[in-house]
Amino acid sequence: MGVHLKEVRTLKDLRAFVKFPLALYRGDPHYVPTLISDDLHTFRRDRNPAFDFCEARYWLAYLEGRVAGRLAAIYNPHHLAHWNQPYLRFGWTDFVDDPAVSAALLGAAEAWGREKGLSAVHGPLGFTDMDREGMLVEGFDELGTMATFYNYPYYPVHLERLGYVKDVDWMEYEIKVPPEPNAAIARIADVVMRRYGLRRLEVRRKSDLMAYARPVLELLNEEYRNLYSVVPLSDRQIDAYIKQYFGFIDPAFVPIILDGNDQVVAFGITMPSLSRALQKARGRLFPLGIVHLLRALRWNDRGDLYLVAVRAEYQGKGVNAAIMHMVNQVFADKGIHTVESNPELETNVNVQGQWKYYERRQHKRRRCYIKHLS
Repeated sequence: MGVHLKEVRTLKDLRAFVKFPLALYRGDPHYVPTLISDDLHTFRRDRNPAFDFCEARYWLAYLEGRVAGRLAAIYNPHHLAHWNQPYLRFGWTDFVDDPAVSAALLGAAEAWGREKGLSAVHGPLGFTDMDREGMLVEGFDELGTMATFYNYPYYPVHLERLGYVKDVDWMEYEIKVPPEPNAAIARIADVVMRRYGLRRLEVRRKSDLMAYARPVLELLNEEYRNLYSVVPLSDRQIDAYIKQYFGFIDPAFVPIILDGNDQVVAFGITMPSLSRALQKARGRLFPLGIVHLLRALRWNDRGDLYLVAVRAEYQGKGVNAAIMHMVNQVFADKGIHTVESNPELETNVNVQGQWKYYERRQHKRRRCYIKHLS
């Protein structure tokens, strides 16, 4: 019996799509599940504001009556407008080690791309840069993070066999947090803050952070707009991310630097690691998943860096050192001694250069593949 491809059209099919990785990676110590509720929110047209302008199709592959693979394909016209690239995205790509399954799934995406008159298919990418992206090509024996996909080593082999080639790589680092702030960085931070009249936002309660949530994401929009595949977020998307994430982030883990006019100059969004908690939750918040997550947020020796940005006019002036000094202080105060950088573009030498002051190892690499359609 060959591969049977089914397009997702019902909520039942969508649940099967979301849950498939839980079965595929069952027992794997490196895989970190997403929350089922979060994924359903992402894929539903009535919930995700990306569908104000995006189109998406999802497929399930079946072998002998059982789900053997999944793939999402996304057409984002804002990508075409921003990058002048008529590309289709694919993401949330998982499959058993059977070439017929991967060929059927990617073939469906390619056929839709041709139907729409597009010139290439690339991914794994999401609706926005806030979604998980990139296929793991190094570091298969490393623990994943909440912000990244995990995949088996055979995935890249399948894609390359089907004619997909590297478009760009992201690097990931594991960084040791020194118990005392690095003296050189501390000096730079002190000089920079005084020279430019900057101050750290004093956060006493969550509402203090929420008041700056929109300016933070607006700065992210501006400073990330030229990074690979990034499409600026719409106002509705910004509102949705504020509601989805800022409500549960501990403000202490989000240092923000302001200028004399209270404008956001730089920020860092960090968190305690939720990797082990998400593994225990197995995709569900209830009944016990929420308990594991709350414990991880309060007691943890590992952390994650998620988003860091510095306003353009302050780049190259030491402000990045100041924000990293603050991040270092947060982690040290909270007892966190090991941090995941999460993906950084291999071409972003400025970001990678900041780790030279720390003990670190480059332990993962993930790739965006592309296939040009004839």
